[in-house]
Amino acid sequence: MPPSDDTAVPGVSRAIEGLDVDQLRDAIRDEYARVATNPKQEFHFHTGRRLAGILGYDERWLEGVPEESIASFAGTGNPFSLGALREGERVIDVGCGAGIDSLIAARMVGASGAVIGVDMTPAMLMRATESAARAGCNNVRFEHGLAESLPAPDAWADVVISNGVLNLFPDKLRGLQEMARVLKPGGRLQIGDILIQKTLGDKAKRDIDLWKG
Repeated sequence: MPPSDDTAVPGVSRAIEGLDVDQLRDAIRDEYARVATNPKQEFHFHTGRRLAGILGYDERWLEGVPEESIASFAGTGNPFSLGALREGERVIDVGCGAGIDSLIAARMVGASGAVIGVDMTPAMLMRATESAARAGCNNVRFEHGLAESLPAPDAWADVVISNGVLNLFPDKLRGLQEMARVLKPGGRLQIGDILIQKTLGDKAKRDIDLWKG
């Protein structure tokens, strides 16, 4: 099984020359730790139940999801709009945050299915784990790890979901390769994310405030 920490990840290419990847990850952790611990403060992005409504989440999906996870939701899309998950499927949620998508997925796949939520921010993982226990979800677990080195075996998942996280990968190709590695042949990739419509210059690509902003 690949390593789940970010101190030494063999094969991870630091794709953008001059970008301090460790500093970037620390800045992202700090930002989303605040979302986890103090979701009512103002951020430069939408959060919480209002955001879920904007993104088209069915209110029925949120039934039984603890309010603490809903409040700390900070996605950018709706991976379930690409198709409902099926009973018995295995799912990996890359960048699971406070666990809202993982908990929705756990209900969709039922007791015969399984969900692994992966995140690199301890405060988010704590929130997600507490919410899963409160919701009585026994078919989901949360792991500390990086998108570029997912803590899951080859060809384990029927579906990989991710919401608002691909844009934060320092090495997007490596992250997508990892998603492909953990997917079964014929598996599905359901991503909600943001895009920019113009090419960024090298200086902008190294600006950590722009990455997390």
